[in-house]
Amino acid sequence: MVLVILSGCNSNAASNTGSSGNAVQSQGTAAAAPESGVSAGNPGASGKAVVYMTSDISPAGLAAVYGALGREAAGNNVAVKLSTGEPGGKHFLSPDLIKDLVQSVDGTIVEANTAYGGRRAATAMHYQVARDHGFTAIAPVVILDENGDIPLPVANGKHLKEDLVGAHFNDYDFHMVLSHFKGHAMGGFGGALKNLSIGYASSRGKSLIHSGGKSLTSPWGGEQNDFLESMAEAAQAVVNAGGPENFVYINVMNHLSVDCDCSSNPAAPTMADIAILASLDPVALDKACVDLVYAAPDGKDLIERIESRNGILTVTHAAAIGLGSMDYELVRLD
Repeated sequence: MVLVILSGCNSNAASNTGSSGNAVQSQGTAAAAPESGVSAGNPGASGKAVVYMTSDISPAGLAAVYGALGREAAGNNVAVKLSTGEPGGKHFLSPDLIKDLVQSVDGTIVEANTAYGGRRAATAMHYQVARDHGFTAIAPVVILDENGDIPLPVANGKHLKEDLVGAHFNDYDFHMVLSHFKGHAMGGFGGALKNLSIGYASSRGKSLIHSGGKSLTSPWGGEQNDFLESMAEAAQAVVNAGGPENFVYINVMNHLSVDCDCSSNPAAPTMADIAILASLDPVALDKACVDLVYAAPDGKDLIERIESRNGILTVTHAAAIGLGSMDYELVRLD
């Protein structure tokens, strides 16, 4: 097995690797990390966060990146946080793809109700969607906020003093944040940070994040940058509450639509699938995925979506409040 190590790239400019496999490196960016209680993840020999990558988008590829992390799911109750996908959409993670990984950790798939209507806004309907999309056939499924929500404190918050997550959050000892990386109509893109924040948030919590801390009842009308920074702050609250040592993060870069799995009519992807990436640092992981989109020859549409929404702000703010590092080493497993 050959490991090719790449430095973190600047997503404001394209980066790439040569056809020979030799890395073309550009200087990664790193924000100062104030005290927040969150660890930066798995440092490599250089002290940078390590992001593992395989181009094998398959059950075996998922197993490979998870194994490379060196952090086994522990405890009696393992949560696998993913999106069940809005009906009508077809880009959410396939149960056939993730089945072996989820079952290998004896995981429970967890989700939370939406704040924008649709068929996942109420618990009974949401469970039906999970059945219809095949998730209940591979693992138990729990809607985290079926019995309400609980507050989690936010450290160093600019917009949020607390995050509201499903009341079942504390039932789990370990969290596998298994995200489909893709575009997003409001956030620019969705990856680990969105899954940690909007994903774990209750319906009220989603409104709080979208409104920049101003509303518990409506996700609409908030300032764009306030929403992006609030996602980072909510993500930090989740990791602090669960303990950073109890999380692993995996992003699957397939079906790379400019739209999220929360859309019932997402745009067809205009770029090829890329890879599966994993890290113990959610900031480094999302930054690596964004960099790979910039490096792709067919990433124009997704780049436009990210830039038009200022999506990278979620990553930079997460680094600024100490959730992780934007400076990373990319380790290829194939």
